[in-house]
Amino acid sequence: MTALEVADWRRRNFALYAAIRENPDAASAHADWRAGRDEMFATHPASPLLPEDLRGFKGLPFESYNPDWRFEASIVPGDGRRMNVETGTDGVVPFDLLGTVEIESVGSLDVWRLASYGGGIFIPVKDALSRVKGGTYGGGRYLLDTVKGADLGPGSTPESLVLDFNFAYNPSCAYDPAWACPLAQAGNTLTVQVPVGERY
Repeated sequence: MTALEVADWRRRNFALYAAIRENPDAASAHADWRAGRDEMFATHPASPLLPEDLRGFKGLPFESYNPDWRFEASIVPGDGRRMNVETGTDGVVPFDLLGTVEIESVGSLDVWRLASYGGGIFIPVKDALSRVKGGTYGGGRYLLDTVKGADLGPGSTPESLVLDFNFAYNPSCAYDPAWACPLAQAGNTLTVQVPVGERY
């Protein structure tokens, strides 16, 4: 794929999430998001699907929308420690700990800030289904990756975020081993099963 094709993928992803944030009906927004992702994965030249996986592709495996897995969470400031992720293609990508969010009956998640160009907010998540065959991707999924457009917006109070696990999605490396992705660390690993979002 070319740099312009990747840029177009990002552009379309930003537009998809912008439409989600404008839709007051979360279930309807989720259905539109799934349809948009399926169309991009099936037809876009920057799709992370391998050629053999494109044949017979009928859509990404998702569970039905469940409003019980949508939360607003306030960020508790962290100690600013750094996580350096070796990606191979992009070299070492630094992240600084912005803080943590505590989600009732789910657990705590670290919130990272990309400490290089773009400065996005990044929240990966690895749940107990990652260790179950037919569950979720073993390396974890992404809840937010704002530098790439995956952003559900702010919550109703300052310093809060919308975290909707129905929108958890697999990183590109789940489909193509040529990609190297930052994965969920200990502070982004949950002991509970998250039965919504993209499966593997």
